[in-house]
Amino acid sequence: MTKHFLAGAALSALLITPAVAQDAGTVLATVNGQDITLGHVIAATAALPEQYQTLPNDMLLQGILEQLIQQEVVASMARDELSGAMRIGLENEERAYIAAMALDAVAMADIPAEELQAEYDAQYGNVEPVTEYNASHILVETEEEAQALIEELEGGADFAALAQEHSTGPSGPNGGQLGWFTAGMMVPPFEEAVFALEVGEVSPPVQTRFGWHVVILNDTRDQAAPALEEVQDQLIEGLRQARVDSYLEEMSAAAAIERPEMELDPALIRDLGLLDN
Repeated sequence: MTKHFLAGAALSALLITPAVAQDAGTVLATVNGQDITLGHVIAATAALPEQYQTLPNDMLLQGILEQLIQQEVVASMARDELSGAMRIGLENEERAYIAAMALDAVAMADIPAEELQAEYDAQYGNVEPVTEYNASHILVETEEEAQALIEELEGGADFAALAQEHSTGPSGPNGGQLGWFTAGMMVPPFEEAVFALEVGEVSPPVQTRFGWHVVILNDTRDQAAPALEEVQDQLIEGLRQARVDSYLEEMSAAAAIERPEMELDPALIRDLGLLDN
């Protein structure tokens, strides 16, 4: 009950004294001599998962403050008797948090429009248009079956209907449609047959490891380089990662890093008992 009263009292103080200047150091509760400030609540709020960010501010204030109070109740009792594992764990957490915040600041700094444009030009400025092909096929087991289908097509039969009736491939029910593809996406003998066709032309029987194919080229088109707007997000992500990589390399070069030469049994990394020695 006392803890709930502290949280409620702190909230009431904020609500009924709006004229009092408040900053990150404003104390909302004190537990065993340890202050919990508005800054602590702000930091905890910012770290919440996205699904909690839409909760009302008053609900977040009460819930987070209560959580911090409860955590401090436990932590204040345990601080004087931290195990070796707990102390080392805290050191790791502090190191990771500080490093993450520093790298985040480097990565998330504004990217000027001219830097983004330069990266786009470097990646896509000299990209030649790529030809895309749209084809359909009928897959059968033997060359004789394929030739018989070609003769039916020459006699005016509908390609899609024959594919639905005879094709053993997964595209058969869809009339043999394979959609759009570029060089390198199909097995070589199939691609070579497609590339040799004119739009609307049917191939002679084509053998691949899957069987025998009858192929028709439905259409072709040139695939130009994407517009800047289409790839902007991935370019920005790449630039941010490059910033982090460059920063890490620069900081590592300037740091005094020493690695003592020793023989270390790799199995020791799993020996939790060493933490409390």
